[in-house]
Amino acid sequence: KKSNRTLFPFIVASCATLSPERVEQVLFGWNETNTEGDNNQSNIGLFEQANNGTLFFDEICDLPLQTQGKLVQAIQDQSFYKIGSNKKIDVDVRIISASNKNLTQSMREGILREDLFYRLSVAPIDVPPLNKRGEDISVLVDHFCNLLAKDLGSNILEFSSDTIVILKNYEWPGNVRQLKNIIEWLIIMYGNQKNIL
Repeated sequence: KKSNRTLFPFIVASCATLSPERVEQVLFGWNETNTEGDNNQSNIGLFEQANNGTLFFDEICDLPLQTQGKLVQAIQDQSFYKIGSNKKIDVDVRIISASNKNLTQSMREGILREDLFYRLSVAPIDVPPLNKRGEDISVLVDHFCNLLAKDLGSNILEFSSDTIVILKNYEWPGNVRQLKNIIEWLIIMYGNQKNIL
């Protein structure tokens, strides 16, 4: 059975790109004040945008430690305060997070708060790098060929079994993104031809 949250927003917080100076405003929102000191404008943050839905933290280890502490509190209480406001806002948000770093090592190094790790680590999924998942290569190649050919208005490339073997044996330091980029380049270069690569 699908979660009811699929009917509500899926909001992405890209932690690596959030400015350290404004990260809490982006996540929790803020109130602006006029010259008389009265709150006259309320800005909605990602937590409020994701209410009843899902908030996905990409590269969770890149959040500043102070913000991680506020995130722990928001997850625990399912509520938060906007910056510059003393009014508590209640939310119902499912949290999903991802990182390309070893989280246990990040805790040891003081990059990730231990209390945040244990609040997020409900159903951990370890996704091995692409070079450890050779059986996925042909599936991903087909997927990206169909997706990108449609986006680029091009023919769908066909790959020979020999080419697939070469792709399976490659180390893929850039992981799935690198494979996608190569498929896109091949479609741009050869998508108007019928050749099997």
